[in-house]
Amino acid sequence: MKNITKSIVFALISVVFIQCGNNTYDISKGKVGALTIKTTMQEVDGIFAKDSIVKELSEGAKGNNFFQEDDKYMIFEKGGKHLLTIIPKEQLDSTSTIKSIEIFDERFKTKTGLNINSTFQEINANNNISKVESSFLSATLFIDDLNATVSIDKEELGLKDFSTQKVSKEQIPDLAKIKSLTIWFN
Repeated sequence: MKNITKSIVFALISVVFIQCGNNTYDISKGKVGALTIKTTMQEVDGIFAKDSIVKELSEGAKGNNFFQEDDKYMIFEKGGKHLLTIIPKEQLDSTSTIKSIEIFDERFKTKTGLNINSTFQEINANNNISKVESSFLSATLFIDDLNATVSIDKEELGLKDFSTQKVSKEQIPDLAKIKSLTIWFN
């Protein structure tokens, strides 16, 4: 009887450790939750079977639109909370793998705690920012160890919109908030 009890306790402890190590909200290089660089678009439906998926599909190469948008798979939790937007590498191809994932839910985070609610100070202290590029409306931080980009609105930087003024890491205020967080799978 003791061996059976020991086996049951061991099995329960194993399940707890497996569950703790398999967090559906972990972000790392090449991984967002259950999505990896090998995940195909047809697998996305199964992974998010309990959630709602809104698909905005393009016309692909056969369309007449010269400025063709990418396909978008927007994942919403039951109740309507936007979790992720997934962009496939190939449009209108269910066997395509993922090009990028934009994070919208603060539960998705890295081991260092980077999530959509992080400030620049937290990003800079815990990640290696390889470069900063500015556009008309935002500054984009490149985090190579995650293959991620973080966009910060120029308003957060105290700069005027529609200027292409270069931005350095030193110019970004510690409390500047993230506009978007994208993980790239290339």
